[in-house]
Amino acid sequence: MAQVLFLGGLGRSGTTLVERLLGELPGMCALGEVVHLWQRDLRDNERCGCGSRFSGCTFWRRVGDLAFNGWTNVDVDRVHALRDAVERTRHIPRLASATTATAEVREYASYYARVYTAAAQVSGCPVVIDSSKHSALAHVLRWADDIDLRVVHVVRDARGVAYSWTKTVSRPETDGTDEMTRYSPGRSALLWNAHNAAFGLLARRGVPVRRIRYEEFLADPRAGLLRLADFAGVTLHQEDLDFLRPSHADLRVGHSAAGNPMRFTVGRLPLRRDDAWKRALPSSQRRLVGAVCGPMLRAYGYPINVEAR
Repeated sequence: MAQVLFLGGLGRSGTTLVERLLGELPGMCALGEVVHLWQRDLRDNERCGCGSRFSGCTFWRRVGDLAFNGWTNVDVDRVHALRDAVERTRHIPRLASATTATAEVREYASYYARVYTAAAQVSGCPVVIDSSKHSALAHVLRWADDIDLRVVHVVRDARGVAYSWTKTVSRPETDGTDEMTRYSPGRSALLWNAHNAAFGLLARRGVPVRRIRYEEFLADPRAGLLRLADFAGVTLHQEDLDFLRPSHADLRVGHSAAGNPMRFTVGRLPLRRDDAWKRALPSSQRRLVGAVCGPMLRAYGYPINVEAR
């Protein structure tokens, strides 16, 4: 049975940073956003975090061989059809209230379970990390028969998330030909509410969920990693955190299948909070996001009124 640490939350909340740091720990292997593996990697042959095209990455080739006797045996159209049938935000109420899983849910979850199990064998790590973030996928995975699922719910101030979604960010894995999705502050505020509420619902369904705030994690990443390793059942020694420095982390090459451009960073990664939104997000948009997300911001311990600086 593969032990899976699933990083969830709305995009631009810091999950890639958390994943990269967790991936440096012994016994833990970061896989990136596995939810995108079927299209971006199998179909589009985009770049792995190691820099190689997916088809040329030895790590992922071995995973495919173990999981499916080769990636060519995966029916991507079938995976996409299952995704559309069960893994959508609108399906979460049905997934959360179900007492048994449908055949489609179990089949879709089985594709992920096979990837996780194979990745654990290839890497030799008892814990694999999936930073897919999607709340609907997390609800699907609770029905997987062959995984031990634990969820890290990463929360960031909704106004910081909203500002990040307005920025233009290129996707290096497409060699500069594509950009990451952008949302308006109003749209991202609604998504922030929906996805974060979905992870609260997952916890009430008996799945182990540990919530962390991006801002607190970056204030003391060493303590944050120790707590998350304990949650994952991994025992650390002080020397296991030697890659952490007062203001940066020293990262090795990883094999992230998809995700934020940070997954390509090797060497020094600065560890500092991105609070540019406090001066760059217009006050009208800060107030809009604060109003839409107010109840949950309060519940997570964020101030409603934030002065620009």
